[in-house]
Formats: sequence, structure tokens, C-alpha cells
Amino acid sequence: MAESSSSNLRLEKLQRQVVRCTRCPRLVEYREKVAREKRRMFRDWDYWGKPVPSFGDPNAELLIVGLAPAAHGANRTGRMFTGDRSGDFLFRALYEAGFASQPDSHDREDGLQLRRCYITAALRCAPPANKPLPQELRNCQPYLESELEILGRVRAVLALGRIGFDRYLAVVAEHTDLPPRSKMPFGHGASYELPGGLPQLFASYHPSQQNTQTGKLTRAMMHRVLAGIDKYLQASR
Repeated sequence: MAESSSSNLRLEKLQRQVVRCTRCPRLVEYREKVAREKRRMFRDWDYWGKPVPSFGDPNAELLIVGLAPAAHGANRTGRMFTGDRSGDFLFRALYEAGFASQPDSHDREDGLQLRRCYITAALRCAPPANKPLPQELRNCQPYLESELEILGRVRAVLALGRIGFDRYLAVVAEHTDLPPRSKMPFGHGASYELPGGLPQLFASYHPSQQNTQTGKLTRAMMHRVLAGIDKYLQASR
């Protein structure tokens, strides 16, 4: 219990640092501009307009690494993957797999609880055109490094999309000798056993509207990935 409380306090302190971050001038300008101008359908919203903190179970066994907040999604609501089509798809899948308490999330006060799961991202601010610059990803990397250190019970990492996949490997490569990247290509449904006692790495296409509406990523495909992760976690306990 004491260990759980300590992890929770450390995570809360870290997320307060995230919310105050101003390391990337381009992202600061863009996220605040979006929050001022808003989208017509959300004109009554008080946009978050700051870096978006990660959230979830401090005793998580599964860490999910996404790309970045959506301009009118998490940049509006203040919660990762909340308020857009990507989140609608992801939270329903997590709920059906037993990792979330409810199948949808509309704002950060809606009661959603993640179970055995923690959600983070390669970038904490909405980037223009959903395309972060390499230096912006590097600026954000220390936050992910700290989360990996604090979340000591994580035994599986799910990377949503190539950028999340590459960024996670970049973080762990700082401390562990990894196999050549040619032996760990990104692909939906791929999984890799990493050395040094690191969590098993799983990969999925990102649940972007472009992927889900074109059928590149279907509910059945996501279900199979999450079911495989749950099976792995149960077997490794």
C-alpha cells in the first residue's frame, strides 16, 4: 500500500511538471491559439490549452504510448485520448478488454477509471497537422523516461503507431542494448521480448480516424491485440 501511495504521489508531481511545460515555443503558440479560436461545435467549451498529463492506474501492468493530444480532443478536454474519434475507439476497446471502467470518455471529470493500465504519449502538446518535429519529441522524452521509472509494475507496453513505437524504443535504448531495429520492425500485432527484464513490447496501428474509417484498423484487430496482451499478463504473473 505504501509503495502504491508513493508511486501515485510521484506521478502526480510529474504530471504537474508536464502541465507547466513550455519547452517547445511552436507547440505553446499552436495549442494556445487553438484554445482561443476553438471549433464552432465546441465554442461553449473552456479549452484546456496546456500540455496534457498522462493518467491511469499507478499499479498498471500495461502502459499505452500514443502519439500526441488532438487539437480539439485532449487539447480541449485535458485528458489523453478524450473527446475525439480516436479516443472513442480506444476506450471502447479497453472497456471490452477489461482495462477501463466505462466504454467512453468525454471530459476529465466523467468518472472513467483505467484498470491495470496507464496511458501516456510521445508528445504532450497538440502539434500542428499532427506532425511533431524531432526536437519536440526529444524535448518531451524525459517525461516518458520518468513515467517508466515510476511505473515499476508495468510488464507490457502497447505502442499505438510508429512514432509511439520508435519513441519508446529510443527511451529504453538509452539504458539497454537493444537488438538492431531491423529485427524489430513496426507492424500491427507485432510483439517483441526485450532484453534486461524490460516489459514485452506490443504494437498496433494508431486508432486515428483515418485508420479506423478506412478499415486499416478494425475493432476486431484491436481486440486481438488487447486479448493477446491480457493473456501475456496473466501468464507472466
